[in-house]
Amino acid sequence: MNIFSQARRGIISDEVRTVAGTEGVDPEELLRDFAVGHVTIVKNSRRNIKPVGVGRNLTTKVNANIGTSPDLFSVETELAKLDTAVKAGADAIMDLSTGGDLSLFRKEILAHSPVPLGTVPIYEAAVLMSSKKKSICEMEIGDFLEIVKKQAEEGVDFMTIHSGVTRASVQSLHSQQRITGITSRGGSMLGEWMKKNNRENPLFEHYDEILDILAPYNVVISLGDGLRPGSIHDASDRGQVHEMLILGDLARRAREKNVQVIIEGPGHVPLDMVADNIKLEKKLCDNAPYYVLGPLVTDIAPGYDHITSAIGGAIAAAAGADFLCYVTPAEHLRLPDANDVKEGVIAAKIAAHAGDIVKLGARASRLDDAMSKARKERNWKEMYSLAIDREKAEQYRKSVPSCEDDQCSMCGEFCSMKRDY
Repeated sequence: MNIFSQARRGIISDEVRTVAGTEGVDPEELLRDFAVGHVTIVKNSRRNIKPVGVGRNLTTKVNANIGTSPDLFSVETELAKLDTAVKAGADAIMDLSTGGDLSLFRKEILAHSPVPLGTVPIYEAAVLMSSKKKSICEMEIGDFLEIVKKQAEEGVDFMTIHSGVTRASVQSLHSQQRITGITSRGGSMLGEWMKKNNRENPLFEHYDEILDILAPYNVVISLGDGLRPGSIHDASDRGQVHEMLILGDLARRAREKNVQVIIEGPGHVPLDMVADNIKLEKKLCDNAPYYVLGPLVTDIAPGYDHITSAIGGAIAAAAGADFLCYVTPAEHLRLPDANDVKEGVIAAKIAAHAGDIVKLGARASRLDDAMSKARKERNWKEMYSLAIDREKAEQYRKSVPSCEDDQCSMCGEFCSMKRDY
């Protein structure tokens, strides 16, 4: 009996108590939200890590993506990114590797990471087919299920499964003109599979078998938005909304089989549509935790997409999004390095906290009040301790040796904080 099935029977597990303590909420209240699927608790039953709660009345969490590519597959480099992400405050890590020995690398991450790990099993299926000189279109469902089983046994905590990319949802997508088509890697693979084989998505047809594998390990299914918009022009179109309807049905089926669910969301979304996208997911998916990439609110800022996504992420979190997937400055340009990872995590953490001030009120803003008090008192050490990026704050101040203890180099003796008004 996994922790979700226990919760549905009114049993408070150790994981529920741990999350309640971390978040400062009542365990009984958390249990109620957990039992109906408004909260997920991410931790594979085989891993010895602190569980992470995602969902209603909890702080907005941040995920950092790492992983190899066919061109760059250094385990040491990716582990350095892992360390950087965790140090910067990432609540979870996703391994999106598509190059090198994926199983070896995943085991290394699991051994090193103190936070939950997510994967996208269709990527390993594609790499497996490629190693056999085959196309992803030649994948059989047995290949995929074997990979899901292996990853669950290894300890993966949550998996992105693109079961909402169906022949009907893809047809809806094609009924409107998109600029960027299917931009999700997993979604495009399955779209190609269906077109080539003239059959339904096997991840949709064999969905119950996937759930049966995940349940014993307490693996959370993250229902992938394979038809998410890859440009603001394509946001909120028929394909995206049709897939969301399917994901709502799939979420209910997962809960019936005692599998926890997260719903994944866009993507590229103009500013005025961000909050509406969050409300739509909450309505159609029975308030399941919502995991959004960004959203990116403009398409013309390559090199600064950690900022475009933080703008959208703050609005999304304030509107009820529960989990932000970071975007780095390298998005759309290259595989990110460790510094890109840090900047992406920090930007997403700022967005998450800004949203929490709206969602959680004083539980979040007490930190801001403490910072304001420290600024008034010119208590630099306290300011550093409260900063999302302490290291950068200290570096900026120390870069001007002439700064005195009671002032910085901006206003000097004219500092407003030194005056009593």
